[in-house]
Amino acid sequence: MNTVHVPASTPYDVEIGPGLLSGLGDKVKALCPKANRYLVVTDDAVGPLWLRKATTPLSAAGLTFVPYTLPHGEASKTAENLMKILNFAAGERFTRSDVFLALGGGMVGDLTGLAAATYMRGVGYIQLPTTLLAAVDSSVGGKTAVDLPAGKNLMGAFWQPRLVLCDTDVLATLPRADFISGCAEIIKTAVLFDPALFDLLEAAGPDFDREAVIAACVGHKRDVVAEDERDTGRRALLNLGHTLGHAVEAYSGFSLTHGQAVAIGMATVCRAAAKRGFCAPQVPERVDAILEKFGLPIRTDAPFDALMERMLSDKKRSGGTIAVVVPDKIGQCSLRPMTTDEAAAFMKEGL
Repeated sequence: MNTVHVPASTPYDVEIGPGLLSGLGDKVKALCPKANRYLVVTDDAVGPLWLRKATTPLSAAGLTFVPYTLPHGEASKTAENLMKILNFAAGERFTRSDVFLALGGGMVGDLTGLAAATYMRGVGYIQLPTTLLAAVDSSVGGKTAVDLPAGKNLMGAFWQPRLVLCDTDVLATLPRADFISGCAEIIKTAVLFDPALFDLLEAAGPDFDREAVIAACVGHKRDVVAEDERDTGRRALLNLGHTLGHAVEAYSGFSLTHGQAVAIGMATVCRAAAKRGFCAPQVPERVDAILEKFGLPIRTDAPFDALMERMLSDKKRSGGTIAVVVPDKIGQCSLRPMTTDEAAAFMKEGL
């Protein structure tokens, strides 16, 4: 097992390894001694596979839990479902000392985290990621959110979990497309911070060591979160590929996975950066090649104007500027503030 400690405003550990769900009961009992009950939020795809595996240890430890199941998919990450969870918790008379558990991928984690942040002005919650994408990215760092019709994650809060428990055995039941989607965030991390990880991924492809690579990615995110928890500076680097990626994802009606959209956004930015002389031509060549090796897309046929309309409504815009994450080389990126017109012209070059 690997443990990564996150020294945020509310410190917590991220534990990564096989078989960790079997010890969930004793772990949460020790971590949350005042909790009387646990609200276990999952979805209708994960629940049949892993709900019993997660809740049996709770019962064995003498803990009381109540499950709540959402329809799976990004379309469920709405303010309406947030209110349903909050009303359910209130109807079940959950108190401020009780704890929410998020058993699922990024949608479940984001929605449960925001529910925990807002229920009775904040209750504890624990992340139990069941997708690679959630394990390496969304479960760590305290960003919680739901989508609005205008765009992704426009309603949210910073609320750190008490614990992230990443049981790598769960990845065995992950559909191949969802696993590959998570690989996009791993490649993003390598492009941002870790040339050695990039080399490893180039050589291994999707057959990399799950525990070691997840731990490496969580370690890099830990470092950024510790420096910039509230996303006012360096943490914006984690948006590599997301400025355009969110627009691509929204335009597709979420038929593209988050990872596929981020891959397109990352490839586009790298191509534009090389054309502007911000990085060597070898950077987009290597990024395109590794994304294709993992079965991820590198281009979109979405209309440019439609993408720009969505991109300019994204929460990463501040006034009339956007901080675009641009590669200097593999393992090092910079934030380049651009006006909305400059950002649009930059993206057009990459597209």
